Amino acid sequence: MSSSPADLVRAFHRAFGLDTRSTPAEVAPDLAAHRGELLAEEAAEVAEVSVRGPLDRLAHELADVVYVAYGTALVHGIDLDEVIAEVHRSNMTKVGPDGQVSRRADGKVLKGEYYEAPDVSGVLRRQGWTPAEPQTAQGA
Repeated sequence: MSSSPADLVRAFHRAFGLDTRSTPAEVAPDLAAHRGELLAEEAAEVAEVSVRGPLDRLAHELADVVYVAYGTALVHGIDLDEVIAEVHRSNMTKVGPDGQVSRRADGKVLKGEYYEAPDVSGVLRRQGWTPAEPQTAQGA
């Protein structure tokens, strides 16, 4: 069996009859809200255990966040591995050609002059997503 998070979570969703899509799409608001609640719950558990430990519980909670994030992507039909690769490509442009990196006081890496934003819309379009037409004002 594959150890890819996407493959593992897909197997879970199929085994338990949970939503899956193969093409990126919006989902019903109640399903979207439910997925958001699951993610918030898992993120809160990570935040809590990050301070108090122990390390094995932190590892578990981090894995739960990733698992639920991949499940949410699957529910929306998003190939999250491809999106992560695009975000990584973008993040790597934070390093200037001279190797210099700008950091905030707490160490967070900042966007520099050579930063290129990720083209997540492009990734989703390559996966089959068709963005909704913008709403126009009626009778304007």
